[in-house]
Amino acid sequence: MQKQTNAIEIEESCGNVYEDIGLPDASEMQVKAQLAAKIGEILKARNLTQSQASVILGLSQPKVSEMLRGKFRGISEAKMLECLALLGRDVQIVISAAPASRVKGHIKVLFA
Repeated sequence: MQKQTNAIEIEESCGNVYEDIGLPDASEMQVKAQLAAKIGEILKARNLTQSQASVILGLSQPKVSEMLRGKFRGISEAKMLECLALLGRDVQIVISAAPASRVKGHIKVLFA
């Protein structure tokens, strides 16, 4: 009897899971995911409940819950940046020229 093996095909990510699955707004979704993750880290470090966070952030508790669970389509990037500022973070937006080797620029979030 021959041993049957099921080969698993592995595809390397481009670095953005939303782009990997073909979403048209992949870059925006990646940025929002990174911002939401940072907001979640700050809330956890401060031991804030979602109700306490909702007061600080000016969002309803269900909206905070959705954002922290990755359902952030109804929250703008600007609001998420405002949330970070309300949590005591300085937010800077830096725009620079893309290298000549690329036609389009990239959008990425860097945390210091």
